[in-house]
Amino acid sequence: MDEFDPKPGVVEQIAPQLRRILAPNPSAMTWRGTNSYLLGQGRVTVIDPGPDDAAHLAALLQATSGEIVTHIVVTHSHLDHSPLAARLAAQTGAQVWAFGDSSSGRSAVMQELVAQGYDGGGEGVDLHFAPDRIVGDGDVIDTPAGPLHVLHTPGHMGNHICLRWGDAVFSGDLVMGWATSLVSPPDGDIIDFLASCARLRGEGAAVLYPGHGAPVGEPAARIDWLIAHRIERRSQVLAALDVPRGVSGLTAAIYTDVAPALWPIAARNVFAQLIELVGAGLVTAQPALTPDATFVRLPCPQ
Repeated sequence: MDEFDPKPGVVEQIAPQLRRILAPNPSAMTWRGTNSYLLGQGRVTVIDPGPDDAAHLAALLQATSGEIVTHIVVTHSHLDHSPLAARLAAQTGAQVWAFGDSSSGRSAVMQELVAQGYDGGGEGVDLHFAPDRIVGDGDVIDTPAGPLHVLHTPGHMGNHICLRWGDAVFSGDLVMGWATSLVSPPDGDIIDFLASCARLRGEGAAVLYPGHGAPVGEPAARIDWLIAHRIERRSQVLAALDVPRGVSGLTAAIYTDVAPALWPIAARNVFAQLIELVGAGLVTAQPALTPDATFVRLPCPQ
């Protein structure tokens, strides 16, 4: 992983018709930063313009100087992927394409959490995101460099999409090589995440171009590991409920290999697992399904 260390703002040709520019936003959640992709030559599609950063906007404009930006496509509206879209659109005249605003695509249980006042957190949601063009699952975005086939892949976020381009897929934050994805309710949903991973695996892509980190050269193996990892975490949550616990107690019991400073992030993944377990009838939340609840493992049905 450490071999992936591009310099922010520098254009890299990573495949025919495909360039990458790293945004200057490294963090525990974004690793080296957000990958912005330039698809095509002369007439260019920008995928995930990134955070609202003046230096990154300047780098994108410099990289496409003398070219025409025809499309701006956003995989999902977290603050490290979408906010620069509006400024880039204003500078280039291109329209912004996405699945919808930041509330789009949420599962029913997550909509209920929102209705109860739970607003989540994690990587930060772009509450002002408003695409010009809405795309749905199975739609095709016709770009000068070839069609982008839209796959609605909620899980990391309800409005998350992957984009199939030939035998490659732009996988956003659903599948990355450097880390597992955060699944933070109410924007993230474990059931949706696992279903989206299985669907992406079925695409049989030769390579994934993720929102963070290097290209994933063995997608099937990586996706299999991610699914197995989530299933293992589910088992760990159930095992840790040998006594009733809250989210913080479960996080400390399970994430013993993670620095305590990162436990608030890990706790969001734990809560996502608990929501699924409550829905499956294996765990109950007392007095109600909230992050502050006490969770109790139910007896296995006979």
